[in-house]
Amino acid sequence: MAANGVLLGMGNPLLDISAVVDEDFLTKYDVKLNNAILAEEKHLPMYDELSSKGNVEYIAGGATQNSIRVAQWMLQTPGATSYMGCIGKDKYGEEMKKNAQAAGVTAHYYEDETAPTGTCAVCVVGGERSLIANLSAANCYKSEHLKKPENWALVEKAKYIYIAGFFLTVSPDSIQLVAEHAAANNKVFLMNLSAPFICEFFRDAQEKVLPYVDYIFGNETEARIFSKVRGWETENVEEIALKISQLPLAEGKQKRIAVITQGADPVVVAEDGKVKTFPVILLPKEKLVDTNGAGDAFVGGFLSQLVQGKSIEDSVKGGCYGANVIIQRSGCTYPEKPDFN
Repeated sequence: MAANGVLLGMGNPLLDISAVVDEDFLTKYDVKLNNAILAEEKHLPMYDELSSKGNVEYIAGGATQNSIRVAQWMLQTPGATSYMGCIGKDKYGEEMKKNAQAAGVTAHYYEDETAPTGTCAVCVVGGERSLIANLSAANCYKSEHLKKPENWALVEKAKYIYIAGFFLTVSPDSIQLVAEHAAANNKVFLMNLSAPFICEFFRDAQEKVLPYVDYIFGNETEARIFSKVRGWETENVEEIALKISQLPLAEGKQKRIAVITQGADPVVVAEDGKVKTFPVILLPKEKLVDTNGAGDAFVGGFLSQLVQGKSIEDSVKGGCYGANVIIQRSGCTYPEKPDFN
């Protein structure tokens, strides 16, 4: 049984606008599969075009929120998890609140008066996805919200705190506050590389917080970009995971564990100067619906076991289970009850 509020997430709550498209659509908007980017001017008409498609779906998303919801679903203890981020005062925001409540997550949203709730265009081709985030209100999160006693109470209560790398573009000072709190209070702080653009263009912000990170997640593409921008001159994921795990630590931190997923290939875990690999649950191609949320669900499943004091091996199994469930469904959604054992 997980303790109340044991896991806290902070990030960008976005409503996914998801539709199956074709290659021409990707070319028209100049987007690539298996990538995640922030929307530019040229992408803005895409949201309406996706919304007008017959197969469009609206699903509560945002990387950290997805992970927290999956962890909550696997834990099955209402209120075991909590979440903070910024939404607008609009119907999408209301939808988001309802969704978090239904999921059993304690969500303390900062509601921005001026910006609409953020959205993420999810373009699906052949089961693979491309993500284009229009942050809007999500970009307005302020550390003032975090410092309010009723919100900081969630930080105090948590023993594990997870923040996706995407939040580095929004509120690095909020991340720093929480990271330092975790270090001072012997709590577990976890982050995600999240996307190539974070590793490339937000390197300084990432660098500043990494010493505080106990567990760093990422996928093979992000790991290779991380290696490239540091001039490590290796594409070998196991080698990169090891190097990431051995980057300097903040005072009071014992060690860092790097967990890198590689789609259908084994999960790489670097810890204590050693690398282990764990096979994933293979899925026949015809059962794949879309990979949207797969990485987030892996983290959620992993966290659901870790916060119960389970081993790394069990946590990886939980992660693989979570990802396997999510790729057989549209977006980051799940059946009523998990059957993980």
